[in-house]
Formats: sequence, C-alpha cells, structure tokens
Amino acid sequence: MNIAYLGMGAALGLSAIGSGLGTGCAGQAAVGAWKKCYQAGKPALFILSAFAGAPLTQTIYGFLLMNFIANAFKAGLDPTLAFSIGIFGGLAIGMSALYQGKTAAAAADALGATGKGTANYFIAVGVIETVALFTLVFFMLLLNSGV
Repeated sequence: MNIAYLGMGAALGLSAIGSGLGTGCAGQAAVGAWKKCYQAGKPALFILSAFAGAPLTQTIYGFLLMNFIANAFKAGLDPTLAFSIGIFGGLAIGMSALYQGKTAAAAADALGATGKGTANYFIAVGVIETVALFTLVFFMLLLNSGV
C-alpha cells in the first residue's frame, strides 16, 4: 500500500467531516431561528438556508485537492509529500468548514432575531471561506513545485 493514497483520502475525508459538522451547527441554528420567527408571527427568512449550507463548499475543495494530489502523484510526486498535503490540507479545509458553520449558526440566530445585518454576516462567513480557498491554492502550488 502506498501512503499517497491515504493522503488523497484524507484530503476529501477530513474536508467532508468539517463540512458535515459545520452544516450541522448552522442547520440547527437556522431551524431554531425559523421556529422563533414562526412563534413571533414573522415570516421565516429563506436566506437562513444559505447560512446552513455555507460549509458544504469545503467538501468540494477537498475533492479538488484529492484530485490534484492524485495527478501530482501520477506525475512522480513523493508519496510522503502527497500524504502530508492530504492530511494537513484536509484538516485545514475541514476546520474552516467547522468554524464557518459555527459562525453561520451565530449569523442565523442574529438574523432571525433582528432581521438585520445580512451583508455583515455573509462577510464574516466569507472570510472564513477564504481560509479554505487559500489552503487549496497554496497546496496546489506546493504540489506543482514538488513534482
């Protein structure tokens, strides 16, 4: 068995775990905010579903990283480097998803309670998304230099 394949699996698996945890947090908060809206006789804000789904994109980044690792490995990348990039890249992307979900949960709660601040909340969620994007891009650069 080659550890490069473990790195490929880790890139996707750790990213997806983070996405699952993040969407779980944000989804629960969105449901709670909708409940409060219904109880107050206010319309439920559909935009809360965007907060609930925000951490899903990190699974896509993990899938992309997995494929980039696979292509670099086929081109001669050292298996240890492939493993390391998969572990650390997947972990960084997954943690971004988890904390994006926690931030989206707070945003859903705040928006549900006040009906205000949507753009500000999306900025905070987007900044955390940037961590995952930077991780993907920087590891892609490392993969290209490591072959």
